[in-house]
Amino acid sequence: MRVDAGLARFIEERALPGTGIDPAQFWSGLSELAHVFGPRNRALLARRQDLQDRIDDWHRRHRNRPHDREGYKAFLKEIGYIAPEGGDFTIATANVDPEIARVPGPQLVVPSTNARFVLNAANARWGSLYDCLYGTDAMGLPLPSGGFDNGRGARVVSRTAVFLDETFPLTATSHGKAARYAVRDGALEVGGSALKEPGKFVGFTGAADNPDSILLRNHGLHVELVFDRSHPIGSQTSSGLADVRLESAMSAIIDCEDSVACVDAEDKVLAYGNWLGLMQGDLSERFEKGGRTITRALHGDRAFTAPDGTPFSVKGRALLLVRNVGHLMTNPAIHDRDGNEIFEGLMDAMVTTLIAMHDLRKDGGDRNSVTGSVYVVKPKMHGPDEVAFADEIFTHVEKVLGLPQYTVKLGIMDEERRTSVNLKECIRAGRNRVCFINTGFLDRTGDEIHTSMEAGAFSRKDFIKRKSWIIAYENQNVDIGLECGLAGKAQIGKGMWAVPDRMAAMLEQKIEHPRAGANCAWVPSPTAATLHALHYHKVDVLAVQQQLAAGGRRAYVDALLDIPLAAYQQWSPAQVRREVENNAQGILGYVVRWIDQGVGCSKVPDINDVGLMEDRATCRISAQHIANWMHHGVVGRDEVTAIMQRMAEVVDRQNAGDPLYRPMAPGFDGIAFQAACDLVFEGRVQPSGYTEPVLHARRLELKARARG
Repeated sequence: MRVDAGLARFIEERALPGTGIDPAQFWSGLSELAHVFGPRNRALLARRQDLQDRIDDWHRRHRNRPHDREGYKAFLKEIGYIAPEGGDFTIATANVDPEIARVPGPQLVVPSTNARFVLNAANARWGSLYDCLYGTDAMGLPLPSGGFDNGRGARVVSRTAVFLDETFPLTATSHGKAARYAVRDGALEVGGSALKEPGKFVGFTGAADNPDSILLRNHGLHVELVFDRSHPIGSQTSSGLADVRLESAMSAIIDCEDSVACVDAEDKVLAYGNWLGLMQGDLSERFEKGGRTITRALHGDRAFTAPDGTPFSVKGRALLLVRNVGHLMTNPAIHDRDGNEIFEGLMDAMVTTLIAMHDLRKDGGDRNSVTGSVYVVKPKMHGPDEVAFADEIFTHVEKVLGLPQYTVKLGIMDEERRTSVNLKECIRAGRNRVCFINTGFLDRTGDEIHTSMEAGAFSRKDFIKRKSWIIAYENQNVDIGLECGLAGKAQIGKGMWAVPDRMAAMLEQKIEHPRAGANCAWVPSPTAATLHALHYHKVDVLAVQQQLAAGGRRAYVDALLDIPLAAYQQWSPAQVRREVENNAQGILGYVVRWIDQGVGCSKVPDINDVGLMEDRATCRISAQHIANWMHHGVVGRDEVTAIMQRMAEVVDRQNAGDPLYRPMAPGFDGIAFQAACDLVFEGRVQPSGYTEPVLHARRLELKARARG
């Protein structure tokens, strides 16, 4: 193989030392992945395209007729798109950490290339409820400004007391009125009162009769009451309660895929380097904030005293998973013996697992996995054959690195249509590794549009969300997960809250995820993780899962085959224009940062100047939607071009304060604008409607131009 010199140095000088793996062993194993598994990877991609071609042909032959669900289902079975569903089974995943198996809670997803974000995510295991209520709109108040607002602070204390009274009720008083907390004879006393459920008191720090903090636990999640009478808040309360800290982000996905812009060896080394710092435990970052230089490092585990006086510790960091790329993309960092770029997913599998060995080899101190596991989320797999292929990849990696088989646990993202309609068989294909399944509306809808591109014009995006298939998709994911025995062994997840500045709305709406039986759900920030943790105190997710499992499946494949086409297409020109403008503005706002600055995920203002978390999934659905409408004559190419140019001007205005930003108007000839247009005008022929091929090619073009 031909390996980029910078990547080779990283592997041999930073990643390998301390693992017990010599360079020859590593490179030989990676070469076998590239040359034996690479051709099989290509065959799987060819199978994807063959199935898509057949589906396109079927839809062209049946266009403008009532949807024949039974005929369509029979056709999909005939071509092998829908696999036969086998008998019941239970996953055999072993050695799973409690954050995955037994303790429901929020989950963060962060770009692996941003060390500051990565550190924030790892350290988001604990968060101040006082700070999160005060600094957001969570209480229904406008965001604070100026100095400390005593009235707002008082409302925070009152709101927190309500939470404590609901979650940890006392026998004779309220937490808000408590004068003193103390530990006597292994029990918690609160101003002459006690907990109605004494078992929820699990620890303390400091002296028993005058503790520095009290540790409580509900539904597996810890809550720490912090006392400090010298603190501005603690000095105003009779008990000295200065803060309430919640165990928040139980897990975090360090992302090498949708939220990064990794197009070459330089980018991959940055991503891998941050993952290495996390696994070694020495990652740190210096940055300027408020005129001060701040150094951020990883938090350590936290020491407490149990009610019986024995010491114990609680983890100070989120359990970290790493998301590899899918099966599609290659990367110029490594070329095989024939001069072809190797598949990036094969490279990720080998390198991220190697790096995780630094954690596995620890015999004490702070560890990521206390059970000796590595957690890899594998996105964008299409059907059980591709899951089985991923399982074989990691079996090879484990053999090369001398790890026991099934050390690597696998997260299966249910975001592609062929995975959704074969979910049980996908889980079966990874039954010894599965640690995570989840749903993702955006990627799943993007694939829905692309798969059924030839069927007709799709509904407007807001109306797609209201169609029956999406409810069936969400319910089936939970039901099949429970049917396959994921409860107590794996996570069943739900998607991202995409509006990071609207925490009041999140508190109102996102409770539906734990109520749906999801034992984790994605949030956009550590603050959101702390606030979302409140939902897991209100909802006993494990009990919900038991109830759902007893009730059986609520949805079947048939409901997933209802294509969300527009039954009523008499849209006015203004309605069409608004829909395309909304899509175009979102594409441009995301792509311009991706191409020009290498930012794969960020808060991007939408057409109404509301900040939304955007990654490639949001870009995919928008590009596919415009491509679909163009293909079926809802809007013409000239009109779309004009809209793209108008929206480029809007995005330029929204980014006027960014010194690194390069305006797209008035020339509309920059690489970023061209990339956005490629996604739309060539969207119909992109593999599965993915944005990666266009974005990678255009970003590499810009980097080459910058080098001269």
